[in-house]
Amino acid sequence: MDLGLVLQTDPPAREVVRLMQQAEDNGFDYGWTFDSCVLWQEPFVIYSQILAATSRLVVGPMVTNPSTRDWSVTASLFATLNDMFGNRTVCGIGRGDSARRVIGKPPASLRTLGEAMRVIKELAEGREVDQADGAIRLPWVRNGRLEIWMAGYGPKALRMVGEQADGFILQTADPAIARWTVGEVREAARAAGRDPGGITICVAAPAYVGTDLAHQRDQLRWFGGMVGNHVADLVERYGESGAVPHELTDYIAGRQGYDYAHHGRAGNPDTDFVPDAIVDRFCLLGPASAHRDQLAELREIGVHQFALYLMHDQREETLRSYGKEIAGQV
Repeated sequence: MDLGLVLQTDPPAREVVRLMQQAEDNGFDYGWTFDSCVLWQEPFVIYSQILAATSRLVVGPMVTNPSTRDWSVTASLFATLNDMFGNRTVCGIGRGDSARRVIGKPPASLRTLGEAMRVIKELAEGREVDQADGAIRLPWVRNGRLEIWMAGYGPKALRMVGEQADGFILQTADPAIARWTVGEVREAARAAGRDPGGITICVAAPAYVGTDLAHQRDQLRWFGGMVGNHVADLVERYGESGAVPHELTDYIAGRQGYDYAHHGRAGNPDTDFVPDAIVDRFCLLGPASAHRDQLAELREIGVHQFALYLMHDQREETLRSYGKEIAGQV
C-alpha cells in the first residue's frame, strides 16, 4: 500500500516543503495539500518547491474543485509542473467545500464536476477540447499525463467516479464505509464497461501514533466535523435513511453549525458533537500495531493508498513512526 501525506498550506511555505521532504525520507509516495486559497496559501506555487526538493514524491490537491480557477488554468498548472518535473502530479478533485463556502458560494454540481474532469485531463495531456466558445488546446504540452482522482460519498458521486475517474478518494478510514463506497465505484465501472481494478482507491484520514487515546481523540475530532459537512449535504439530498449508510449519517444529528475559520484544525470548537466512537472509526489512532491492523483491513477491501492528514500536535513523531513501523509493512 502506498502512503501519502496531507497538509494545509499554512505559512511559512518552507515548513510545508520541509515536512514533505521528511515524508519522502520516511517512505511516503504522495504529497497532498488542501486547496482553499482564502484559508491557506496558494498550493500550486508551493508544489513547484516540493517537487524541486524531492526526487520521487507525486503531489496534488486533496482536493481542488471546478469553480476556483478556469479549467484551462487548472490544466495549465498541472501541465507546467509535469513538464518541469516529469509527470509527478495527480489531480484530486471534488465539488468544493471550504474553498467555495468560505466565499459564500455553493459547491459545484456533479454535472459541472464531470465536465471539468474531462476538460482538465484532455488539456493537461495535450489534446484539443471543444467548448461552447470554440476548440482549445495547450500547444506546448508534450507527453503530458494527468490522472484525475475524484472525491465523493453519495451514490451519484460514486457512480461518476466509476464511470469517469482514474482514482477514488474516500475521506474516512472506516472499513464499513470503505466497503460500501468501493463496491459502488466498482459496480459503476463494470456497468460502464471499464475495468474496476484500474481505478486507484485512496483512503484519506488523520493518523496519530501513541497510547493516550483520550488526547488523540481530542486532537483528531476535527475530522468528524469536516466529514460532517459533506454528510449534511447527503442527508439533505437523500434523507436520514436509504441510499447512504447509517455509519455516515447517524452522528451528525447534533451538528449545529460550522465556522470555516477552524476548518481542519485540532481543537475546532464546532466539532463537539462528534462522539469518540466516530473518531475511532474514521481515523487511525493508538499504537503502530493498531494502525497496521486497520490498514491491512483496508488493503483487503482494495485500498491502494492511505493518505495521512497530519493536523495535530505530534506531527513529526507520527511521520517517523510511520516510516519506521508502518511503511513497507502494509
